Amino acid sequence: MKIQFLGAAREVTGSKHLITTDKGIKILLDCGMFQGKGLETDAMNRDLGFEPADIDYLLLSHAHIDHSGLIPYIYKNGFRGTIICTPATRDLCAIMLADSGNIQEHDTIVHNKKRAKNNLPPLLPIFTLDDAHASMQFFISVPYNKEYFIDSDIKVLFTDAGHILGSSAVNITIKDGEKTHRICFTGDIGRYNTQIIKDPQPFPQADYIITESTYGDRLHQNLEDAEKELLKVVIDCCTKKKGKLIIPSFSIGRSQEIVYALDRLKSQNLLPDVDVYVDSPLSTDATNIMRMHPECFNNEILEYMKTNTDPFGFKKLHYVQSVEQSKALNSNHKPCIIISASGMMEAGRVKHHLANNIENPTTTILVVGYCAPSTLGARISRGDKIVSIFGQKYDVKADVEHLESYSAHGDYEEMTRFLSCQNKNNVKKVFLVHGEIEVQQHYADYLRKHGFNNIEIPELKESFTF
Repeated sequence: MKIQFLGAAREVTGSKHLITTDKGIKILLDCGMFQGKGLETDAMNRDLGFEPADIDYLLLSHAHIDHSGLIPYIYKNGFRGTIICTPATRDLCAIMLADSGNIQEHDTIVHNKKRAKNNLPPLLPIFTLDDAHASMQFFISVPYNKEYFIDSDIKVLFTDAGHILGSSAVNITIKDGEKTHRICFTGDIGRYNTQIIKDPQPFPQADYIITESTYGDRLHQNLEDAEKELLKVVIDCCTKKKGKLIIPSFSIGRSQEIVYALDRLKSQNLLPDVDVYVDSPLSTDATNIMRMHPECFNNEILEYMKTNTDPFGFKKLHYVQSVEQSKALNSNHKPCIIISASGMMEAGRVKHHLANNIENPTTTILVVGYCAPSTLGARISRGDKIVSIFGQKYDVKADVEHLESYSAHGDYEEMTRFLSCQNKNNVKKVFLVHGEIEVQQHYADYLRKHGFNNIEIPELKESFTF
């Protein structure tokens, strides 16, 4: 058996890990896009490192684009295998991949206009909306904790990773001749005691663990204080400064967490009387899908829903769909809260809201999650005084606040807690993926202190044979 690391190797995005059995069966773990790498991103995404037609099975940990986003691209280039994931992940992919296809087509049109001015030939989008729709026919959904044989010698078990709706650790058992290999790919590991999603679930004993390390050098704020901190930011911005609170947020997971927190504050009569806008069609669709999957909810929200049947809807909460409605928010000078994608501030409607409000001192930008180092979100988050948005320079006069309690990624203590269900003596190798190299080195040292040995931090395209 061979494992090759074709993405998210010494960086956070682009999740792709290829297993090849001794019989030649090829299993791809995730098929994610690289994000936040500027001009490099397109070339990196087109260089897969494998032939799509050769892949027999794609096992998908969850629906975030840095884990699923290249599925339409591999379909376009010949993939006709089987994609296996949880039911909620399949439902989310149906909207997320289509949204990504739209973005690819739109961005290519914009980019080609610039190329035409320089007498350069037009480029084709990496994939289209039609490719996204067509790729969905290859999905099979399997519930949590149900063994599924994809081959007579290979079985898969999804266990809840607690990251977003439908997220899973992918547990694979492969019989290779006289050998049996037990592999766990954790996907992204969630947090404990969150407001909506169940806690990460213990997973079966593994010989080889491929695990994320995004926050391998960081401890998060206490989740119990998150609502208080959020309320404080809302009051400071909307009541005291009478300004706009802009919350760049990922459409899946983070947006719903924030809406639910605001719903709870509203039900306690603590939330100021301001309008709240979720300005992202994808967030709206994702919220509707979340309503369809209460089997993923924890007891806290299920109990809350006994008295409040819709935890993602309250008076003065508006889901914005049309471009015209979104643009109208720029001429609205009343205090309000705008939750808009994308979380790293690299694309989507939030960039327009930032361009229109970042030079206004009454504005507050609330950063609620990870931003890759080269992204606009990272530049704003670290305190750059001047940033470029749509090619134009802006002075950052808005206040910038941080609230990492709402991160869907576990910190290094939570990730280690997730791994603690394992008998460390039986784990032959731990591979750290999905993290910047300095962060991974810190996390590797922490894991060694907690009894894990034989830790590898693979380089891009590096392979290991067992």
